[in-house]
Amino acid sequence: MNLLVLGRGKTGSLVADVAAVRGHKVRAMDSEENAGAAALGKEGLAHFDCVIDFTTPTAVIPNIIACTQAGINMVVGTTGWYDKLPQVKELVQHSRSGFLYASNFSLGVNIFFAIATAASAALKSGYTARVVERHYAQKKDSPSGTAITIKQRLGADDVEITSIREGETVGQHVIMLDSPNDTMMLVHDAKSRRGFAEGAVVAAEWLQGKKGFYEFKDVVKEK
Repeated sequence: MNLLVLGRGKTGSLVADVAAVRGHKVRAMDSEENAGAAALGKEGLAHFDCVIDFTTPTAVIPNIIACTQAGINMVVGTTGWYDKLPQVKELVQHSRSGFLYASNFSLGVNIFFAIATAASAALKSGYTARVVERHYAQKKDSPSGTAITIKQRLGADDVEITSIREGETVGQHVIMLDSPNDTMMLVHDAKSRRGFAEGAVVAAEWLQGKKGFYEFKDVVKEK
């Protein structure tokens, strides 16, 4: 595949490296080269099979609009834009493109989401829940998209999320379940960003030849 990776930050750069190792042709583009999605016209995208976006919450929406208008498939790992999700879904459904997004492309985190769904039974039995997430100091969105997904899987609006931004922390998510009788703690701690990068490239491979709106869980359930 010919892949265009938007964003040359920590994860975007690793996505490009992983894609090349998996045998794909890769072009990586930073924000200066693509201000306001200026590089994503039909002519600029003509030679690519899929765009993978790891940019910023402000840059991603113009990128999504440009790619869907050009009819090119897109995988989005950027978070912080989910308030626009209904509009994006409608845009994709009226386009000729395939679109896949996730708050986290790590297989381990997606298993953790399933664990959070199972843990929601504790809330029905009187436990209170809290989510604590730690990420690197420069992370743009707070709370993380992963933490928001965990809260959704727990199924309660009053779940408190505490966000910590420090140093070079890759990503840690902790679910704390507490009752008068005991406490449970569930932890996912990423050792590196490679799991995120590999998942994003696998998503682009899975999306090849498909049209429509998908989530990474659609990829995971076929494994």
